[in-house]
Amino acid sequence: MTGSADSPTFTLAYVPGVMPAKWVGIWNERRPDVPLTLLQITAAEAPDVLREGRADAGLVRLPVDRTVFSAIPLYTETTVVVVPKDHLVTAADEVTLADLADEVVFHPLDDVLGWDQPPGEPGFERPASTQDAVELVAAGVGLLYVPQSLARLHHRKDVTYRPVTDAPQSSVALSWPEEATTDLVEDFIGIVRGRTVNSTRGRRPQPDADPTPGRAARQTGGRTAGQSGGKAGGQSGGKAAGRTGGKGRAGTAKSGGTRRTGRPRRRS
Repeated sequence: MTGSADSPTFTLAYVPGVMPAKWVGIWNERRPDVPLTLLQITAAEAPDVLREGRADAGLVRLPVDRTVFSAIPLYTETTVVVVPKDHLVTAADEVTLADLADEVVFHPLDDVLGWDQPPGEPGFERPASTQDAVELVAAGVGLLYVPQSLARLHHRKDVTYRPVTDAPQSSVALSWPEEATTDLVEDFIGIVRGRTVNSTRGRRPQPDADPTPGRAARQTGGRTAGQSGGKAGGQSGGKAAGRTGGKGRAGTAKSGGTRRTGRPRRRS
């Protein structure tokens, strides 16, 4: 949770399968003055963790209660089926639910796809976790539908996975309590939205801005005025002098010419 006003901190919760490293890296570059702490939680824990203020924001799976939480969808994951490495499914690049209709399918208690019951034959039990379900798949007693990131998270040498083209999908979002939209939360929103440090929508002034109000403007104005005045004065003076000097030389030449072109005196 956010620290004191003198020593603020930012806590980011995240659910299994989500990789927050990219955003954390950007935060550390832009806000080195505010330490960011990561808190790994289960998808089921996310609402209570955010509501109770144990984290400032979270990378969670949709849906969320929109009467309490704000959410910015980030991406939607492909759903895959996890199978033993020697399963017939591995001969295809992707499959449909109909292709697996006769298979035994496990439905873990921490399922994030929102099934009432996954298509296929129900497993002999509901595993407590996705990890437990993957172990049962490795034993060759059933299959498992999960977002691709969870299949990667629980990867084993004796299992693999294939995309399922028509299965429900899971979306990941940045979420936080609507009534707790702090400046630090706004900073993190800017990061996940891909705003640059110089974005006009950014909340904080740029670090290289002059802290003295009006100083940059006075310096800029002074340089501009001096440069403009000097240049204009030099150009105007030079042009005026050139024109005046030119006319003077022309007048003298003309006058001399007139004397030379007068009728010569006759000598007696």
